[in-house]
Amino acid sequence: MSPLAAEGVNVAQNIGFGIIAAFMIFGALCVVSTKNVVHAALWLVVVLGGVAAQYILAAAEFVAVSQVLVYIGAVMVLFLFGIMLTRARIGAEEGLNNPGWALGIPVAVVLFGLLAFVVLDFTDDDTIDQLGLADRPLVLTGANNESTIGIADRVLSPYLVPFFGMTFVLLAAAIGAIVLARKD
Repeated sequence: MSPLAAEGVNVAQNIGFGIIAAFMIFGALCVVSTKNVVHAALWLVVVLGGVAAQYILAAAEFVAVSQVLVYIGAVMVLFLFGIMLTRARIGAEEGLNNPGWALGIPVAVVLFGLLAFVVLDFTDDDTIDQLGLADRPLVLTGANNESTIGIADRVLSPYLVPFFGMTFVLLAAAIGAIVLARKD
């Protein structure tokens, strides 16, 4: 592969990263700004899905699938269980914001500036050596020499469809619990 083609891949990955990061930032802002708790949980699904997409860009497919299964599939169902079964008011609620919320804006700007300074000044124009695919191991091995690819193949290959099916079963259970618990 020519160096020019490798550069094009990096540019495409950077553009993809920027697009996904923009969706994640928008979703995160919606999580903290919406007045509906259920909508906030659903916007959190967008953010967690963006994290999984970032893992795919980083060529960590196993971690991306784990992100979808564990966080989006299980944790969000538990969040929704908790929201729906607490008998909290569903919909917009007034008076939830702290009266000193405006103080958070300059603090956030200062922290963002400090973080940007540290990130930009930390490397001092150093570059990370990029190894070719042939120069680095493809998998990390554990104490018993079991690779992550081997574990993923043994666990997810025969059980991938049941894992995704279980997500829908949990969703149906959550909806059933909501119907039974609410008397509206």
